Amino acid sequence: MRGLALILLSLAWYTHAAERNDIPSCYHYAKLDAQRPAESGRELVIVIDQTVKVPLALKKSIWQHVTRYVQPGDRVVLYQFSALLQDNYLKRVFDGRLEALFSDQHARNNMGMESLKNLDACLVKQKQFFDQGIGKLMAGSFAAEGDSIAKSEIIDSLHRIAEDLKSDPAPQKSVILISDMLENSAFGSFYSNNQIRLIAPEKELERVSKQGLIADFKGASVYVAGAGLIDTSAKNNYRSGKIMQQLEDFWRRYFSASDAELMSFGAPELTVEIK
Repeated sequence: MRGLALILLSLAWYTHAAERNDIPSCYHYAKLDAQRPAESGRELVIVIDQTVKVPLALKKSIWQHVTRYVQPGDRVVLYQFSALLQDNYLKRVFDGRLEALFSDQHARNNMGMESLKNLDACLVKQKQFFDQGIGKLMAGSFAAEGDSIAKSEIIDSLHRIAEDLKSDPAPQKSVILISDMLENSAFGSFYSNNQIRLIAPEKELERVSKQGLIADFKGASVYVAGAGLIDTSAKNNYRSGKIMQQLEDFWRRYFSASDAELMSFGAPELTVEIK
């Protein structure tokens, strides 16, 4: 089994059918490609806003949401975005598919014990490999201590991510978006005089629409964590209930116009399970 461990702990990815897959294939390792079951049809898209300083407790909570949701057969995509700077920009950091368990008992009864033993052991390690890998990549995608990026291209980044996901055929797509949801770009700003302003959701959505920034998420369910996050070192860091209410109203309208449903607006904690 030493060879199995080396395969799963290395970063020598196996690419199947010319598609990116950052998770090594256990069926390929066990020489059982023809027996690989169909994918679950579920896809989790994780989007991290690098302009936001996320407390450690919230990072851990988000990671736990991800690992509780992801099951064998699922696809997971991780994006990070920021303002368009030299080292901070929109990236697809991870794109991998966990393989479904081989549960066809009739087929199992007609296969060699050694192949099945290798496959079953590999699939267990594959999930462990994913949990460890996605945890490190998510941790590396958050803003680091000392980072300070004034601009936040949330709306444009979401538009680009939706375009990038257009070719993904998953019938069940869930998006977890980790951001303060406070746009501050050339397209518009939710700030005024260095503090959060009270927005008019209908007018803001009309402005976004006129700039061609309505996205198409093809029926995705969206979960937000981190909305209204306050940098404790910042001045004027108070967010009133009214400001947060209007902020949520805008994003609910935006996602509805973008063929998505805002399932939960965590301000900042996500208190519902991803489905």
